Amino acid sequence: MCGIFGIVSPGRNEAQLDLSTATLAHRGPDDVGYFIGEGVGMGHCRLSIIDLEGGRQPMFNEDESLCIVFNGEIYNFPELHDALAAKNHRFKTRSDTEAIIHAYEEWGEDCVVRLRGMFAFAIWDRKSQKLFVARDRFGIKPLFYAEHGGTFYFASEMKAILADPTVRRDMDEVSLACYFSLSYIPDSMTIYKGIRKLLPGHTLTRQNGYTRIKKYWDIAYEPDRTRSEDYFIDRFLELFQESIRIHLISDVPLGAFLSGGIDSSVVVAMMSMVTDNPVNTFCMGFGGDAGGYLDERGYARQVAQRYKTNHKEYEIQPEPEEILDKIVCSFDEPFADDSTIPSYYVCKLAKENVTVAESGLGGDEAFAGYERYLGFRARAHYGRLPRVMRERLIRRFVEGLSERSDGHYTINHMKRFVRSSSQDDGNAYYGYLTRLNPGIRGEFFSGDTRITKCLDAPRQIILDYFRTVAVEDERDVLNRIFYCDIKTYLPEDILAVTDRMSMYHALEVRVPFLDHPLMEFCATIPPEMKMKWFRKKYLLKKAVRAILPGEVIDHRKQGFVGPMAQWLKKDLKGYALEALSTNKLKRHGLFNHDTIANVLDDHFSGREIHDTLIWSLLVFQRWYDLYMNGNSSSVK
Repeated sequence: MCGIFGIVSPGRNEAQLDLSTATLAHRGPDDVGYFIGEGVGMGHCRLSIIDLEGGRQPMFNEDESLCIVFNGEIYNFPELHDALAAKNHRFKTRSDTEAIIHAYEEWGEDCVVRLRGMFAFAIWDRKSQKLFVARDRFGIKPLFYAEHGGTFYFASEMKAILADPTVRRDMDEVSLACYFSLSYIPDSMTIYKGIRKLLPGHTLTRQNGYTRIKKYWDIAYEPDRTRSEDYFIDRFLELFQESIRIHLISDVPLGAFLSGGIDSSVVVAMMSMVTDNPVNTFCMGFGGDAGGYLDERGYARQVAQRYKTNHKEYEIQPEPEEILDKIVCSFDEPFADDSTIPSYYVCKLAKENVTVAESGLGGDEAFAGYERYLGFRARAHYGRLPRVMRERLIRRFVEGLSERSDGHYTINHMKRFVRSSSQDDGNAYYGYLTRLNPGIRGEFFSGDTRITKCLDAPRQIILDYFRTVAVEDERDVLNRIFYCDIKTYLPEDILAVTDRMSMYHALEVRVPFLDHPLMEFCATIPPEMKMKWFRKKYLLKKAVRAILPGEVIDHRKQGFVGPMAQWLKKDLKGYALEALSTNKLKRHGLFNHDTIANVLDDHFSGREIHDTLIWSLLVFQRWYDLYMNGNSSSVK
């Protein structure tokens, strides 16, 4: 795992190359390397995982006509080595990096379809003066790019691009609306107008001053109803074990996150079944008065005991403001999923013991694990009730309910459900996702029309992905939300959290559920087998019942989040009131002060949980202080 940076410019930019590459040192503290050619410079910070001695980068092919910088892991590189050696390619190392450059030499831009793993890489072709950049299918590894004054940049993190003081930091109004609606910025956008993300499953070519972007992969949802549950279970277990096996390739110590949920537990179980030595496992718990119902350490211990892992735990105290600057500076833009907090600490704990950690991320998207999927399924039945009953009786009753005192989201989920129930499928699903409910949305920002006119943009992004999947059978409508989440929430939220928090600690995190042959197979499983009636992950739970404790399989999903709702009411209340005071908000003038005050009051009084929205505001305020210098004229 590494950090990469590149600059393509008519002039020579050695000083900028060195400065920008240095900002990525946390991603690869083991080594740093540079390539400087005519009109191009590429830098690489290395975290050594495979071929510790021979895998230094930048790396070249035999005649040095091609140069590569690479971030990630290619798990089928031994097979690629063999196939390319048979075509007379000569290898100097046993690294996966060299497999990529020879694959490009042999198959050109189509080489990406042969790669199995997580990756973001750039190849400079000296002969054609062409830059070729690629990002993996699910967006496990990040890749940002920008063009400014005829100079083209690419980087693993935006800070490397922003290190050039001539790059403008103008705020993107559409991205701002998306951030407060979803708590992250989806699609190819960033908070900066001039910096973009290369989308997962896409490549980018830069030549003669022109940039071309091309999609090379997409997931196809084609349910196969000719097969039985037993077939899908057997085939899943076969593919998953293969994925686990190839994800264990490493020349450095390796372990796994173990949250107590089914996804991380089955990863640990499979690792234990295919390795001889005890697995190193790492778990988080929550201290203070608010962490009780979210603490899954007891379930994690059951799995650790069954498989005799080397198990370590860490208890998080309610002091997230202590690491807020680290979180903000890891993303370089506002990002408000509070799972960054437990992720930060579990990565810190893991890095003290290993260099690589396996994760259960992707299981929810593959097997219907989120609570909102239940809501989406339930609305078909709820919609059969008379409209007058739904709107005048049930909705009014639910809207009047106070939130649970323990911070659990049961009532909040009910409110989201009834507010969206009368809309079509796509808009109803967006209603489950958005943090700006109908009572807040129109009054959240100040009267600046440049922002308010963008408020519908996040909805349209979600709807465009939602409607991409054709539905011929009404049972397949769930595939639309799976696809939507794989294109938005997965890469730009949970995988972004994992990358930034792990790389902050120079830890590589692997996600065996996102092995693309496995996910492509899961896309053929009929949705009614993934969620049977109102049982989430029905098929996965049935598949792993013989290898996991029943309590781990059957307990209610908590998710890898902290008790932010309760922390904001107690431990962080003073901090929130100070950071979101009228005087602090006046500096940029973006928000309606009365609306923000009402949001805080509703949360503190228990009328409605607004933890994600409040945390979004706190993160934004700190990002603005650190990156925009308090200059309200930056919104242009």
